[in-house]
Amino acid sequence: MEDDKPNPENPLKQNRRHFFSQLSVGIGSLALGSLLIPDLFKGNSTSVPRQALGLPHFAPKAKRVIYLFQAGAPSQLESFDYKPTLIKRMGEDLPESIRNGQRLTGMTANQDKFPLMPPKIGFKQYGESRTWVSDFFPHIAKIADEITVVKSMHTEAINHDPAITFFQTGTQIAGRPSMGSWLSYGLGSENKNLPSFVVLTSRGKGNSQGLYSKLWSSGFLDSKHQGVLLRSGKDPVLYLNDPDGLSRSDKRHLLDHVSSLNKLHHVETGDDEIESRIAQYEMAYRMQMSVPDVMDISKEPESIIKLYGEDCQVPGTYAANALQARRLAENGVRFIQLYHQGWDQHGNLHNEMAGQAKDVDQASAALVLDLKQRGMLEDTLVIWGGEFGRGNYAQGKFDVDNYGRDHHPRAFSIWMAGGGVKPGLNYGKTDEFGYNVIENPVHIHDFHATMMHMLGIDHEQLTYKYQGRRFRLTDVSGNIINDLLA
Repeated sequence: MEDDKPNPENPLKQNRRHFFSQLSVGIGSLALGSLLIPDLFKGNSTSVPRQALGLPHFAPKAKRVIYLFQAGAPSQLESFDYKPTLIKRMGEDLPESIRNGQRLTGMTANQDKFPLMPPKIGFKQYGESRTWVSDFFPHIAKIADEITVVKSMHTEAINHDPAITFFQTGTQIAGRPSMGSWLSYGLGSENKNLPSFVVLTSRGKGNSQGLYSKLWSSGFLDSKHQGVLLRSGKDPVLYLNDPDGLSRSDKRHLLDHVSSLNKLHHVETGDDEIESRIAQYEMAYRMQMSVPDVMDISKEPESIIKLYGEDCQVPGTYAANALQARRLAENGVRFIQLYHQGWDQHGNLHNEMAGQAKDVDQASAALVLDLKQRGMLEDTLVIWGGEFGRGNYAQGKFDVDNYGRDHHPRAFSIWMAGGGVKPGLNYGKTDEFGYNVIENPVHIHDFHATMMHMLGIDHEQLTYKYQGRRFRLTDVSGNIINDLLA
């Protein structure tokens, strides 16, 4: 005979009589609610997107993204935003009518003077697009007609950590999902043997700001959407290799048993994260075979090595990571994020930036050319840029031989190529001092909305309900910049 008493220690383990008695109360409450409020359970057809996850909302131009993030913020005035007025007015104080009381960082806020400082490097125009590119970037200059330079980016964040967090997650607040995680959540993976979101890092010769795993975190999304950091060296993913003495068949046997235990636990608790854990174990098992093959460049022809430069054979360099990015894209990875540290030039800008540019120039251009010759550029979106720009005045003492530039969120430049971007376009404009955007401003939310549009995603529809609110990458704003689209 069944025990009539419920089991308070485990609500899931109830007898049949207690279950049906509780069920009848619940059904009665639902019936009463529907009589009192007829539309109670009708729902709002516009409140939740109808589109199934794993599918684009509409036909995409791009299938994947390679984001070449220049961490530390390269100066737009030494790269793509040529301002001859700075040459004519070198040493003059920045007019108050231009600055207009805008806030500065603690590093320059107490300066008595803000002397205008032109770049020491030359600029030329390239291609049919007549794109201005500094002499720091001779290789990127050669692909001027393949790229779109956006000169009117702007952000609210004025310091590195909130600024880079804003670019990666759509907010300055830590803990939100990164853009790669959003795309993994919305579109899924093209290769079951590799993660949909991969991160590669390299360090330049300049002053390096820290990089933190929160930048590729899945936040409140399922942990299977988190970026996987691939390291240089013999173990690209830590703890992926099996210990000595464990065969492939033994590992398979072990995983099957662990999976069965996790499934039992999931039935008892209903915790969806357990299913993610099972999926991650299986992904790690498959990655043991796939990652070493993808990371092995020994079969790349000499022409490719020459295209990217000799550094591409040195693990951990930017050039090596750029080549790996192409290989990962070929193998179906949805979002590949490269971070190159060292762009924080508060002093000795000319010499430090020369070294930084040398690190990335050839390989960045090579990636675009390599994708194009393989027929992949048309559906691969390549993005190059940092978290904000640099000021047009000298930081600290005025010294034409040794100067730096402070953070500047009001206006900066990035470039994009492929994936549905209109090639050979110069979009947006700053004033003659390179300080304020005066034409076609592009906010970070606009940038994200446009990127997602190229991938076939309606940025207002890709949402996730968390703590009573529906979140999205673009928060509560963002406009698609249609002029950037081919």
